[in-house]
Amino acid sequence: MRRDPERPGGLHPLLAGRFSPYGFDPAAAVDDRTRELLLEAARWAPSAGNSQPWGFFTGRPGEPEHARLVRRLAPSSARWATDAGLLVVALTRRRVDDTELVHSEFADYDLGQAIAHMTFQAEALGLAAHQFRAFDLEGLTEDLRPNPGWAIVSMVALGKAAEGPRADRHRHSVADLLSAPWAPLPVGGGVSAPG
Repeated sequence: MRRDPERPGGLHPLLAGRFSPYGFDPAAAVDDRTRELLLEAARWAPSAGNSQPWGFFTGRPGEPEHARLVRRLAPSSARWATDAGLLVVALTRRRVDDTELVHSEFADYDLGQAIAHMTFQAEALGLAAHQFRAFDLEGLTEDLRPNPGWAIVSMVALGKAAEGPRADRHRHSVADLLSAPWAPLPVGGGVSAPG
């Protein structure tokens, strides 16, 4: 694994080693217990007001659910996601049933937390996760028909990585994280960025 020269000591190894593979070992199955642990990790994620506005649809190779998902993958993701031991469709509950009432204005953020927990659990189990949006959203929504108020946001491919991280892997620096959202100050003063 190529080390990021800016990475300080103390970063948890499961976070430091995480990457999104573009190849999965098709022989490495995700068994029932592992699938349940991944979903359990997502279940324990924090959410605004404990609303837990997330839901999932899963499919493993050989299952009819997997075939339903694979047929909706874009060619760019089908090349590598098809071989993953588990495909997960991530949904969020944005509305209250079929009304315009907002279920949680933080629903997408909270779903992201649940997926992050799932990703961390995958790493702890020796698996890798690759989150993606290269699929036919309308077609998949039509196929799965989520209840009113629910929306498909993304998919996650999970399984044993068939490769290591790419050599050109790049992360923004901490300085970038702190400065990117703010416009440069005009010469001579002005309002300073938060901090």
